[in-house]
Amino acid sequence: MFGDPDKSRIIAWSAACIGLIALGGWISIPFIPVPFTLQTLFVLLTGAVMKRYAAIPVALYISLGTLGLPVFHTGMTGPGVLLGPTGGYLIGFIFAALVVGLAYEQGSKYFHIAGIVLGTIIIYLFGVAWLILSLRMGLVPAFVAGVLPFVIGDVIKAGAAYLIAERLP
Repeated sequence: MFGDPDKSRIIAWSAACIGLIALGGWISIPFIPVPFTLQTLFVLLTGAVMKRYAAIPVALYISLGTLGLPVFHTGMTGPGVLLGPTGGYLIGFIFAALVVGLAYEQGSKYFHIAGIVLGTIIIYLFGVAWLILSLRMGLVPAFVAGVLPFVIGDVIKAGAAYLIAERLP
């Protein structure tokens, strides 16, 4: 946008974040019921970098995938992905990015850490809720299948997101 560097920065960062989240979906380790990807790392980083505007690129990423671009894990595409077992996690990305972004508007590293932790929990909450609804699982089986296998990897990704974000301008 001519003469408005802030809007230009938002657009440029949005494009970069969409690309990174999509790339993170291609880095995938098959797992049941949902694959292990680096998308959450980039969603958390999007929140740290874009602050209150973080929901924009994440929502655009989901919209692009729903409309047919192969941006979801391993190039999957279409509204069926949102209706499948990963749909809750994907929708949770939007709210997680927003929470992390709002936390990163605060100056304290404790807010930053809390935001990343809360963002990760939000992704889990949406994912487990959708597993319960879409696969008619009980709470405990959904938690065991949709959270427990991913905790160690997500702790590593959350730590990496924090360390990377602290080094970005």
